[in-house]
Amino acid sequence: MSLLVPAFAVVPVTAASQFLAQQPGNGDNGGQGEDFGKSSPVGFLILILFLIAVALLVRSMTKHLKRLPESFDEPASDAAAPSGDVPVEKAVAEEPAKAEKPVAKSD
Repeated sequence: MSLLVPAFAVVPVTAASQFLAQQPGNGDNGGQGEDFGKSSPVGFLILILFLIAVALLVRSMTKHLKRLPESFDEPASDAAAPSGDVPVEKAVAEEPAKAEKPVAKSD
């Protein structure tokens, strides 16, 4: 299916597109002056500081990830232990925590 455009509609569109496609001739080159695209030494210094900070963060995260255990699941050897032989860590964890009640002060 082809689209037929009448001739009276084509002429204004092509004239408008020719006008809009031209570069401005009044000396305004769209904000691209002689310093366009140049960065200052301060910007370069900030970029270098960010790169150093990222490198230090990656190094720190790598150290922390190496300290993590292989798995957070409990080992199967603890489940096979006799009931009378409870490891100290489990005995301490199973004791109910004694929470101290706050004492109300009266003046």
